[in-house]
Amino acid sequence: MNAVCDESTLVLGIETSCDETAAALVMGGHDVVSNVVSTQIDLHAAFGGVVPEVASRAHLDVLNPVIARAIVEGGVDESRIDAVACTVGPGLVGALLVGVSAAKALALAWDKPFVAVNHMEAHLYAASLEDPTLEFPLVVLLVSGGHTMLVEMRDHGQYRLLGQTIDDAAGEAFDKVARFLELGYPGGPAIDETALLGDPDAIAFPRAMKDEGLDFSFSGLKTSVMNYVRKHPDVGDADIAASFQMAVVDVLVHKARRAAKQVGATGIVLGGGVAANSLLREELLGACEADGIQGFLPSRSMCTDNAAMIAATGWHRLRSDGPSSLATGATPNLRLPLLD
Repeated sequence: MNAVCDESTLVLGIETSCDETAAALVMGGHDVVSNVVSTQIDLHAAFGGVVPEVASRAHLDVLNPVIARAIVEGGVDESRIDAVACTVGPGLVGALLVGVSAAKALALAWDKPFVAVNHMEAHLYAASLEDPTLEFPLVVLLVSGGHTMLVEMRDHGQYRLLGQTIDDAAGEAFDKVARFLELGYPGGPAIDETALLGDPDAIAFPRAMKDEGLDFSFSGLKTSVMNYVRKHPDVGDADIAASFQMAVVDVLVHKARRAAKQVGATGIVLGGGVAANSLLREELLGACEADGIQGFLPSRSMCTDNAAMIAATGWHRLRSDGPSSLATGATPNLRLPLLD
C-alpha cells in the first residue's frame, strides 16, 4: 500500500458527521477537484432540529450516489484516487458510522490508505483550501452549532486551545433564539436574514464574559432574549434578531482580536457554520484591517460541513502520520488534537 503524499496525491474525502452527506476529491491538500454536498435541511425542518435516526438513514440512502457523483465530476477513474479520508468524529454516532464504514470499504477494495479525520481540525483547514498562502501562527475562530473555540494554529497539525464556550455554542444559541421567535430552521440563516431589517442597537442585550479571558458564554444571552420578548411582546422580531446577533458577534470579534494580539498571530481565520453569518464576516474583516493583520474568510460553501475540508485534512494527516488503522472507529465526542 502506497502512502507517499505529495502535490499529485488525490484524496477522496467523505463527510457524514451530522446532516450533510458529502464527498470530494482534493489534490495536494488544497486543489479542489470536485465537491458534492447533499443537505438534509428539509428532512429536519419539521422537527426544528436534527433527528439522529433520520440523519443516519438519509446518509445510507444518498452516500453512494454522492461519492459516485464526486468521482464523475472530478473526471477521474477510481484507480487515480490515492487515499480515502473520512470524518470519524465528533458528530452523531449513527451518522458517523455510515461514512466510516463506506470509507473503510473503499480503502480495502481499492487497496488505498484509509485516513481518519477530526471534523474540528477539518474546519481549521477550510480557509486554506481557498488561500493556501496562509502564514502561521494564526488564530482560528471556530464557530458552529456544537462548538465555539479560539485555537492558535502554530503550524500544520499544531494547535493550542485558547478559549471555548462554557455552555451553549454560538450556533446553538442562534438556533434556540430562532426557534423561540418562530423564524424557521436552520436558525443561523433565519436570524441573519431577519436581522437585516432590524436595528442592532435597539436592545442592549448582555455581553457575558466579554472582558474576562478568552472563554465564551451564550446561555445567559439566550435567556435574556426570551425574557425580554415575554416582557415586551410588541417589539418586532427584526430588532430582536439584529440586537441578539450584534451581541453575539461583538463578543466573538472582541475575543478573537484579543487572542490574536496575545499570540502575535499574522491573521484571524473564521471556520464553522456560523462563519457564514454576514455580520460576523463584516465585523471581523473590519477588526483585522484596524489591527493591521489579515482576515481569512472561507466562502460560505466552505463554512458549512463539506468533504473538501475532510480530504484536505486527510492529505495533511497522511503526509505527517501515514495511514490510519482500519480498526479506527467512530468517536462521537472526539476532541481536537492539542499540543501539551
